[in-house]
Parts: sequence; C-alpha cells; structure tokens
Amino acid sequence: MSRTVIFDFDGTLALGRGPIDAYVSEVIATTGEAAFAAEANDMLGQFEAGLSTAIDAYDAVRQAAVARGVTAEALELAYRRSREALGTDDALVEGPDGVVPFLERLGQVADVILATNAPATRLVETLTAMGIDRLVHAHHTSVGKPEGLTALVAGALLRGPVLSVGDIYENDLAPAVALGADTALVGPAWKSFAARTTMAAATLPELYPLIEVWAGVTTPAPPVPPGTGSTHERHH
Repeated sequence: MSRTVIFDFDGTLALGRGPIDAYVSEVIATTGEAAFAAEANDMLGQFEAGLSTAIDAYDAVRQAAVARGVTAEALELAYRRSREALGTDDALVEGPDGVVPFLERLGQVADVILATNAPATRLVETLTAMGIDRLVHAHHTSVGKPEGLTALVAGALLRGPVLSVGDIYENDLAPAVALGADTALVGPAWKSFAARTTMAAATLPELYPLIEVWAGVTTPAPPVPPGTGSTHERHH
C-alpha cells in the first residue's frame, strides 16, 4: 500500500502575480485595450478579498475581460501566449515558503503527483526553477478538472490512501471527495469550504504539519482546543 498526494499547480504550488500579470498583458496585446489593466486589477482585488464569484485569479481576469466584451477565442489566445513566458522574468513564479524541504520529507513516504488543467508549456522549466522538479514523481497536464481528476484519484486509491491538494474546491477537491479520498484546500476560499474538507488553511505552509501527519512523516500533535489556530481539520 502506498499513499499519494496530488497537488494542483497554479495557486497551490505556483504562487505570485507574475503569470497573471502576463495574462493581463497578453489580453491587452490581443485586444489593444490598454484600459483593461485597471479593470483586471480591480477584479483581482475583489477576488483576493473574497468579494467576487471568480474561482481563481485567472477566472477573475476572465470575468473582467468578458465584461469588456473580449471573446473566448481572444482570451484563449492570450492565455496560451502568457504560458509561453511561465517561469521567466516576464511571468515569475514563486513557490510557497519551505516547499522544497516539505516535498523532500513528503516524497520519502508518499507518491507526489502534480495534476493541472494548464498545458505542458514550460511546466518542467518552471518546476526546475522552483527547485522541485526532482521532487514531483509524476505530472499530468491539460487534465480537464474537475471531470479529468476522477480517473487520477481512482487509480491512486487502488494503491492506497489519497490526499488531493488545491485552491479550487470544485476542480481540485470535489472529485476526490466523491471517491472518498481526503482533501486539503488552500487559498482565499478556504473558510467557505472548510467544513467539506479534511484540512484547510489560507496558505499551503500552514498545512505542512497536517499533511505530514496524514502521510506518516510525523506523529499527530496533541489535540488543539476548538476555535484556535487558522487551520481546520476534520478526521474521517
């Protein structure tokens, strides 16, 4: 029996405004609408404050663009072009604090898998720049989550327990919940969906201790009184 931890990429392992700003720039280059930058930043601010219906930062930019009348085709072109700069100075990516030693510890006891809806464009180069390419045992791109995640989780469950980690409940966690796997939610929406998850917090580093306990890296800490701390854990 082996444990598997499935990580999302954008918004989970890959942080920073670089890729989003590159997307905004490509929308402007595609449409010629320079004023779009302010509109996108306003929508991103609302998302980060938990005041929008966007499911992630890319969706916040998309909503702002749709409101301006940008077509789906133009948005797809802008997105694809922005990914060609992923991990470069034009779209810098940051990993969560302490992610390298965390994944080193985790990889000793669990299979570490990356599953993203993004294309493979510059993914390996970006993982390398982040220092985690050797720590991800397998990666799947253009997965088509949420539906596309089901097969990955189901296959991993045949080998042992599974923990799916991501920042979008509907895409990264709901398919795992449906199959009885464990889940970890990070990002602005963590409080809204905490009751449906195994563990949740605003940032991934806050969940390192809980994920390590789940995987067997460490033993459980003494119980924490209800209402303290910034994380939520529910035992199945």
